[in-house]
Amino acid sequence: MDDRADLARGLDEAEAAGRLGREGPNEVAERPEHPIRRFLSKFWGLTAWMLEATIVLTLVLHKDLDAAIVAVLLVLNAILGFAQEQRAAGAVASLRERLQVTARVLRSGTWRTVPARELVPGDVVRVRAGDVVPADLRVAAGTVDVDQSALTGESVAVAAGSGAPAYSASVVRRGEATGVVTATGPRTFYGRTAELVQLARPKLHMEEVVARVVRWLLAIVGVMIAIALAASLVRGQDLGTTLPLLVVLLFSAIPVALPAMFTTSMALGSLELAARGVLVTRLSASEDAAGMDVLCADKTGTLTVNRLTVSRIAPLPGFTEDEVVAWGALASERANLDPIDLAFLDAAAARGLDLDAYTVTAFSPFDPATRRTEATVTRDGRAYRSVKGSVGAVAAACGLDAEGTAALERGAEDDARRGLRTLAVAVADGQGTLRPAGLVALLDPPRSDSAALIAELRSLGVQVRMLTGDAAPIAAETAAGLGLGGRILRGERLRAAGTDQDLARLVEEADGFAEIYPEDKYRIVGALQHQGHVVGMTGDGVNDAPALRQAEVGIAVPAATDTAKGAASVVLTAEGLTAIVDLVKTGRMIFQRIVTWILNKVVKTFQIAVFVVVGFLVTGRYVVTTFDMVLLLLLVDFVTLSLATDTVRWSPGPDRWDITGLVAVGIGIGVLALLESLALLWLGVARFHLLADPARLHTLGLETLFFFGIFTVFVVRERGRFWRTRPSTSLLVASAADVVILVALVTVGMPRVAPVPLPQTLAILAYAAVCSFALNDAAKV
Repeated sequence: MDDRADLARGLDEAEAAGRLGREGPNEVAERPEHPIRRFLSKFWGLTAWMLEATIVLTLVLHKDLDAAIVAVLLVLNAILGFAQEQRAAGAVASLRERLQVTARVLRSGTWRTVPARELVPGDVVRVRAGDVVPADLRVAAGTVDVDQSALTGESVAVAAGSGAPAYSASVVRRGEATGVVTATGPRTFYGRTAELVQLARPKLHMEEVVARVVRWLLAIVGVMIAIALAASLVRGQDLGTTLPLLVVLLFSAIPVALPAMFTTSMALGSLELAARGVLVTRLSASEDAAGMDVLCADKTGTLTVNRLTVSRIAPLPGFTEDEVVAWGALASERANLDPIDLAFLDAAAARGLDLDAYTVTAFSPFDPATRRTEATVTRDGRAYRSVKGSVGAVAAACGLDAEGTAALERGAEDDARRGLRTLAVAVADGQGTLRPAGLVALLDPPRSDSAALIAELRSLGVQVRMLTGDAAPIAAETAAGLGLGGRILRGERLRAAGTDQDLARLVEEADGFAEIYPEDKYRIVGALQHQGHVVGMTGDGVNDAPALRQAEVGIAVPAATDTAKGAASVVLTAEGLTAIVDLVKTGRMIFQRIVTWILNKVVKTFQIAVFVVVGFLVTGRYVVTTFDMVLLLLLVDFVTLSLATDTVRWSPGPDRWDITGLVAVGIGIGVLALLESLALLWLGVARFHLLADPARLHTLGLETLFFFGIFTVFVVRERGRFWRTRPSTSLLVASAADVVILVALVTVGMPRVAPVPLPQTLAILAYAAVCSFALNDAAKV
């Protein structure tokens, strides 16, 4: 509490203004990035640099049409990337809106209402039932019950008496109190959560994968360029003559459709998931779900139903379980929407108890001072009093001595050790003495599908860890019921970890964590990521928002707050957590489709780069032109976007990007395709004397690379023999249309593409098909 606070007068206006200038307004400042800057950033990076270098080289060679086509591809990629980022939800905006409330504040001896953003530390404020606490307070007078579920996720209101804290953005359910502001804005418990949401930056695996693929493709092309330049120097050729070769090789390496392939695959997967009640708000999350190997699940409202229910009834002599529940339910009021009242009323309804036979003549709601509720009821002309509340409060109301009170409390000890909340019920005839009727233990039970969800996720290779701000005994009881394991650590252990390594070790070894704060959840996710895990995080409250934003796969459940949904990358729109299994399986299918595209690109880049350079070194001519490469790029690279709909199987365990392994496999298949392509080139030069007709030589090179490129897609899409699964209809149709277009172009001819007889084209098509499906596919397996 601020020792300068005057509870009778409050702060002077001048002092409040000075503190406002020093401390800043009671709000969370945004850190927006200008959209133009975000868009321009799309022209920076390996793929963008390759496209830009190609544009410069084609302009130097006066190939304006080629340059224009590449420029269009560059801008298209930038637009796709920017559009994806614009889907990001405004979690911080949601937090700031929650802070736009008013407060009753004492200034210069006068109570007035001011915007909450004008509060400063040391202000004296008044809160009462229904108010949103406008800043972090220390209660100075009075008692209130505060609902902190938006902050902690826990459903039971917390009593705050003199000297106790009340946190910003929590809601006063009962009572009135005067408090002194201890923290405002980003320094509040709530504000620190908002700051964490802004600081949280999930690792974007897509960007890393694209960069690694591009580096490998550049390495392949760089080796071939070096060989070509060295050969030109040895031969004494003008290095300027190799510029067109450099452009051709750059074209072969640019994975221009890879970002589009990522986006299209994830967008189509997102549509499929939406039909199953899973809304993906950050596209990359659906692909990240493929590699998710740890799921951090918030307990309350996620693994549990966030609703108190009667777990155990212990009637005292002279009473039955039904009577204990009935008297407790009569001392409840559904209109109050109190979770404890609702638990008793629901239990009475489940047991079929006839409460309508009683007439309630008087009802006293829960009072923090007495810690109980009380009702006066009549039945058949007789009056009764029913009381329920804390064990100590009911014992006092019954007039029990120390021994009787201790005996009643001993009956609740076992429940307390298990983390259950135990209440006592008492009844009296008319105005007679209250008699204890029994004890009732309350529990927030697990969802019916939680245990099955955890078991299925484990079968898919995903570990599940429970995170909760609730007490350790409650966490341990819930974990045991879900089969999560018994190693539950308290948050104080995490906060006592001296180094990041100590924290990582604790997080790796634990099955769950109890009594933790939002900052702890955020640190847990970060520690797991530091250990190389791909992390999923489920949650529903504001307290979960930073961790939801930091996790690669942040999952907000249906009843989540707007802030939690805004911070998450996935929002469940249908009840039940089994939709997470659908997310994992769909993510793994998306992963397999992207793997196919990358593998196909590596095969083609290796085949084209070596084919072009060897052809140039052996014949002294370019076997394909720059325009041929642009045509291949448009016909083959973009038709493979239909792989986004291909039929695939999800993998049994978490997927990991092994780009080096993919490159090795791609080069292995590429060597076969290269040898087969060079054999065809030799045939064209030796038997058909195509060196004397460069235009037809270029067409031969175009046809060879095109048909091998199309058939390679069908070889690499299946990890076993190519016929094991049927390709999707869209892939078949797109590929067939591509073949028809190419055959028509080379048969009729067009500017920069010389016509060739149809039988020659069909012979090359058949040769590429036999080599791909009979030889290359067998070698792949």
